[in-house]
Amino acid sequence: MDEEVLPLHQDAVDVPAAPTLPPVGGWPRLLFFRFLALLIAGGALYKSQDGLGAVVVLFILVVPFERLFPRQKDQKFRRPHLGMDIGYAFASPLLQSAGLIAAIFVGVLSFAWVPGLLLRPLIQEIPQPYLLFVGIALFDLAGYWTHRWYHEVPQLWRFHAVHHSPEHMDWASGFRAHPFDGTLIAPAFFFLIAAGFSAEFTGVIAIIQIVLGLFLHANVRLRLRLLHPIIMTPEYHHWHHSSEEDAIWSNYSTFLPLWDLLFGTYYMPKDKRPTIYGVDEYIPMNMVEQLRYPLIGMGNPLRFLRHPFRSLKGMFKGLFGIAVMMKRSMFRPRGEPFHRAVSRVQKPKPLLDIVESETHL
Repeated sequence: MDEEVLPLHQDAVDVPAAPTLPPVGGWPRLLFFRFLALLIAGGALYKSQDGLGAVVVLFILVVPFERLFPRQKDQKFRRPHLGMDIGYAFASPLLQSAGLIAAIFVGVLSFAWVPGLLLRPLIQEIPQPYLLFVGIALFDLAGYWTHRWYHEVPQLWRFHAVHHSPEHMDWASGFRAHPFDGTLIAPAFFFLIAAGFSAEFTGVIAIIQIVLGLFLHANVRLRLRLLHPIIMTPEYHHWHHSSEEDAIWSNYSTFLPLWDLLFGTYYMPKDKRPTIYGVDEYIPMNMVEQLRYPLIGMGNPLRFLRHPFRSLKGMFKGLFGIAVMMKRSMFRPRGEPFHRAVSRVQKPKPLLDIVESETHL
């Protein structure tokens, strides 16, 4: 007698469902952090309704296009962690206030104001009609290098990684950012001020950059191929957020892809489109834990009071290490495979010698 052939789905019937596991750290920890997140968002809304206004405006302007022309057609409106990203939006006025102090600190220590002072005499000779375009180009140039270092230097990446943690790109994902990540545009701001541009002009450019960034995260199917080398497009920025190896460490510019083309970090393939997003490290999916994430391992900040000289020595040693990696990032070869670029920028000198010897084989 022939053996009975079972339907292909028969075996699946007997497979038990996966158990519902408690979150990392347990339910009490999760509930506590969610309560803190609600306090932060609620306190921010009580202080200012700007975050709520931003959510309403983006919802009205962007969501209809996402529903009519979706890039990822199977992505639902209520996708995972949407509530957390909206919570970031509500909390943004409070978080930005906290990040302002860090932005001033980074802007001063970046020394971006030094080349700004050197360029000031030349900037003052530029005719007024062209000054707007020069200011945007210089702001974008300074922003390009800051953004590149925030990706390629591990100590800086920990703050920026929170912004890259969403695995779904849409109208709300751009709100997810650590408040200290706002220091990313601080060097560009100080650079333009030192170069002679007004604080109002520089502030308007910074605001436009932030608003444009929110729109560029949208789940909208706009290819605009002819504009790719000229201005920022959603396709361009989605590749920047892609976790595909060929796309990592690419498309850093804020307004003009010119800088990526010039410095070898432009990536816009013609035969495919970005579909996979996120990071290759574990980042907790809770706003409070994400705010804490970049600070883990830094130690107690009050140790400076007990050991001021030792703390200053450690700080300058750390800043020197960051400066060395920034230099390596600037001079890494164009088109180098990602894993070799990481070794070149982030690893000690002996490993760099190995990479260089492999390159010449």
